[in-house]
Amino acid sequence: MKTARFILLLALSLVFLSLGLRFIFPLLAFYPTRDVRMTPEVLGLDYEDVTLTTSDGLNLHGWYLPVSTPRATLLFCHGNGGNIGDRLESLRIFHQLGVSILIFDYRGYGKSDGKPTPEGTALDAEAAWNWLLEEKNVLPNDIIVFGRSLGGAVALELMRHKKPRVAILESTFASPFGVLRIDFLVPFLRLVIGDVWNSKEAAQSLRTPVLCLHSPDDDIVPYREGVRLYEALAGEKEFIELQGDHNTGFLYSMPSYKLALEAFLTRHFGMWPR
Repeated sequence: MKTARFILLLALSLVFLSLGLRFIFPLLAFYPTRDVRMTPEVLGLDYEDVTLTTSDGLNLHGWYLPVSTPRATLLFCHGNGGNIGDRLESLRIFHQLGVSILIFDYRGYGKSDGKPTPEGTALDAEAAWNWLLEEKNVLPNDIIVFGRSLGGAVALELMRHKKPRVAILESTFASPFGVLRIDFLVPFLRLVIGDVWNSKEAAQSLRTPVLCLHSPDDDIVPYREGVRLYEALAGEKEFIELQGDHNTGFLYSMPSYKLALEAFLTRHFGMWPR
């Protein structure tokens, strides 16, 4: 009797733990802010406020930054904190590299409707992709999918069924559970929470050329996660080592960061006809 009671208690504890982790995970994965404090106007960049509609009926807010005679168009999937107003330095860099940009806020971020979920971010990225094709008549072969941090996982999910010309993955992970730096817990967490953002699996089937960038000094996403993701990529790939922490590594690594991007874009799209 005591053994049966213990087994029942253990089973119930595992069920409640599983449900608790499933509830807590989105709270740990997403750190949105609603107030969009700055726009590209402060950098003197022309932009268009856009509204993207997802397949489940939510309206997302984004910006489209055009470049005259662009060599490509960048679909920007940002990280898990803040909103698009916190990405102005990156927008400046890519604008200077001669690409038009669509950056959007996931559901629950900035002015976008809803609440963020792993499944929802996939629908959000798909809405951004469709907007470029339908509203701006951009061809898939002229699209660069860019993902930083969590945005890299969102980008990889998108590329399971959409085929851009190239992709750039910066400071991202092979598995979101790898960020915990406790490998033995990963199978358990994947079991109870679900197969969310399995970037390693997505990378193994990806044939799109990819540029990966990561810093050994990354204090949020371990460098080893970036290496694991790079090693999993099946197609043409290149790895650039950055310097500095997770949020400012690309700035700390300037100008080598910008030179790496320029070389990659030139190889696949040619020189920008300024």
